[in-house]
Amino acid sequence: MSSAAAAPAENVVDLSRDADALYRNPYEVLARLRNRAPVHFVRLPGGSRLWLIVGHEAGHAALTEPTMSKDWLRVTGRVGPGAIGTSMISSDPPDHTRLRRLVSKQFTARRIAALAPLIRSVTDDLVERMARSAGPRDLIAEFAFPLPVTVISELLGVPTLDRTAFAELCAGIFEPSADADAARAHVEQINDYFDRLIAQKRENPGDDLLSALIAARDSEAGRLSHSELRATTFLLLVAGHATTTNLLANGTLALLDHPEQLTALRADWDLLPGAVEEILRYDGPQPLSTRRFTTEPWRPPGSDTVIAAGQTVMVALAATNRDAERFVRPDDFDIRRTGAAHLSFGHGIHYCLGAPLARLQVGIALSALLTRFPDLRRAPTELHYRSTLLTRALTRLPVLLW
Repeated sequence: MSSAAAAPAENVVDLSRDADALYRNPYEVLARLRNRAPVHFVRLPGGSRLWLIVGHEAGHAALTEPTMSKDWLRVTGRVGPGAIGTSMISSDPPDHTRLRRLVSKQFTARRIAALAPLIRSVTDDLVERMARSAGPRDLIAEFAFPLPVTVISELLGVPTLDRTAFAELCAGIFEPSADADAARAHVEQINDYFDRLIAQKRENPGDDLLSALIAARDSEAGRLSHSELRATTFLLLVAGHATTTNLLANGTLALLDHPEQLTALRADWDLLPGAVEEILRYDGPQPLSTRRFTTEPWRPPGSDTVIAAGQTVMVALAATNRDAERFVRPDDFDIRRTGAAHLSFGHGIHYCLGAPLARLQVGIALSALLTRFPDLRRAPTELHYRSTLLTRALTRLPVLLW
């Protein structure tokens, strides 16, 4: 199949016809595509038509391809949906280089490590609150959601009195309204809140990351503009919160569904780092990458397809992470797995800057949860996933503690 601005209808794989199955179990649907070819022109639920990469080799190449652009405005002439400014995720070099340099100088390993005592304290408090109640508990509402929202609040310097309202703003991001006007109004609420928070930090800076970003200066990069500050803060919120919530929920589910792996982990906590990596590979928090755009014709490795310039490309991380050409028994959940690395946090210049924080939180959280509740198990109820491919998100995860 060769590319075109609008591929012939008979060459379009219509994934919208199988939307429910795709949301419920993207691995089976995407595996059928991957078994045919590493790249396909598809129609996604919602109507978007784009090139979808499903093979690991081709996906790795797409994530590192220098002729690919992340800049919606540059390629399409319009801003991306929900965009609130220019951030690292929506820019190309040299803008991306400047933004990432400024942020990475402040979002350091030392700053992340300093959050460990807070993460342990919040985790311990949450598990003890859960332990006070009998009957099924919703692990997401009572644990996987509040933990990262508390951590990101501390990281960004959200005042303690604002944190309930801030948590509600976060919930609105991860459960967006189907009403377009309501969704736009929520984005404006987020804009207004971050505008006020940035103004407060300019007036009274603290030891938090946002204050550091406001003060950041680089001999080559200069400062972040107000728009860039707001967009970067939003990016840290979404990446730092949604990823961790879904990773923790999906990881707990994977362990509960594989009791032999859970037993092995409880017997040897040295397996925990490998377990977190296997969770990321097996049921990561983001089935599809964000969009990229070809600026020149590009042929994915392992494929005869040439994708024309000006086309939209997404990498199906849920498919690349289960490619049998890259992983042994890819559909098995194995916390002792070694060898090839997953692509759940991306690769190349857009590799997720918050990956170390997500790993730290999930490692601490799983250890505390599984130690405090040795009889933790799923409640007998059907699970449902949110109708989106940008996150792999359960609506609820009912569990029994005793």
